[in-house]
Amino acid sequence: MFEDKTLVCKDCGAEFVFTAGEQEFYAEKGFQNEPVRCKACRSNRKSQRGGEREMFDAVCAECGAPTKIPFQPRNDRPIYCSECFQNHKNH
Repeated sequence: MFEDKTLVCKDCGAEFVFTAGEQEFYAEKGFQNEPVRCKACRSNRKSQRGGEREMFDAVCAECGAPTKIPFQPRNDRPIYCSECFQNHKNH
C-alpha cells in the first residue's frame, strides 16, 4: 500500500508531497524513479524547453495539400495533413 511521502525539489529546495495516488499512478505506468521537482518547477521546466518546435514543409500523400509537420520527412513513409491523418487513424 502506498503512503504520502514528502520529497524535496532539486531545483528550488521546497518540500512537496508525493501522494499515494501519484505513487500508484507511477507504479501502473512502470516508472522507476520518484519525481525530483515540485509541480511549479516541473511546469516551469516544461514551458522553457517547449518553446517553438521546428516545423517542416510537406505535401499530403492523400489530398496533395501543403502541410507542416514537426519532424524531418523521409521518403519511406507517407505524410498526411491533419484531416487525412485523422481519417487514416480512425480506420
